[in-house]
Amino acid sequence: MLRNFTRKFGKVALLLVGMAGTRQVQAQQDHMFSQYMFNMMAMNPAYAGSRDVLSMTALYRNQWGGIEGAPQTTTFTIDMPVNRERIGLGLQLFNDRIGEYNTTGAYASYAFRIKVGSRSTLGLGIQAGASSFQVDLSKVKTDQGNDPAFAQNVSKILPNFGTGIYLSNDKTYIGVSVPQLIKNKISDYDSGQGSRATQRRHAYAMAGFVVRLSSVLKLKPSTLVKYVEGAPLGIDGNLNFWIADRVALGVSYRRNQFNSYESALHQGKVYTQDAIVGIVEVQLSEQLRLGYAYDQMLNKLQTFKLPSHEIMLRYELGFGKNKILTPRYF
Repeated sequence: MLRNFTRKFGKVALLLVGMAGTRQVQAQQDHMFSQYMFNMMAMNPAYAGSRDVLSMTALYRNQWGGIEGAPQTTTFTIDMPVNRERIGLGLQLFNDRIGEYNTTGAYASYAFRIKVGSRSTLGLGIQAGASSFQVDLSKVKTDQGNDPAFAQNVSKILPNFGTGIYLSNDKTYIGVSVPQLIKNKISDYDSGQGSRATQRRHAYAMAGFVVRLSSVLKLKPSTLVKYVEGAPLGIDGNLNFWIADRVALGVSYRRNQFNSYESALHQGKVYTQDAIVGIVEVQLSEQLRLGYAYDQMLNKLQTFKLPSHEIMLRYELGFGKNKILTPRYF
């Protein structure tokens, strides 16, 4: 049973990125994270410099472990404020693998930061960069041996740029962004319905705040709303409890954009990425933070008991006394 699903997954994975070029496919192409609140540079260029220190974050996600070709994503971001904290500069590097498709890219971010109060800053950001998209479709095994949609290799450089705004202080943040505005053509294959696979625009809205419950306990709710052209709205909601500003325990619920793959599987089954997520964070020192997330799927794939793991490591360097707060919540 698992072997049969694994074979199907290879085809479904490629359909997720629209390689078949049909109008029925609904796809999220941007990489997904459970610890999105620690990886905002990947979604919003206006976040650059918002932590007021040199901040470096590495994150690795292994989704649906145990299936050949399952998604694996690695990102590294670095950002810092310059020019008396009026400017934020950032860089993100990433690699995203799923099945036979591999995307590696880099984006540079620039944020103009405006003080809008004694403790709040508004960031207006832009980013630009490119990704290398490669896939060898000839390796994909399908039920139809001569399927023309899978009889090709793709290797493309996809330049893009995006923008966003981000309003924050030490206890609250809110932002909106569209990190990729250009709809690059991914595949030259035409399904005969007048459509070809292209990059979809993703729009994000994010918000969070901190509530002090006692001298040792704080509650940190946050949410991320995701919109992709041609797909339903996706929502992540998170509740984190910080204990003595050193250890955090949290839970998230994810309702994702994918809601129907009947046309892909021809069996009337529904596979989504809805999940409940457990998160643990540890502030190891004033500069070093470690995070771990485990996803439990709430869909028909949970029958296979496929674990999804995510590890985050953040290191920060302050430029002066009292620059680093313990902890910096966002």
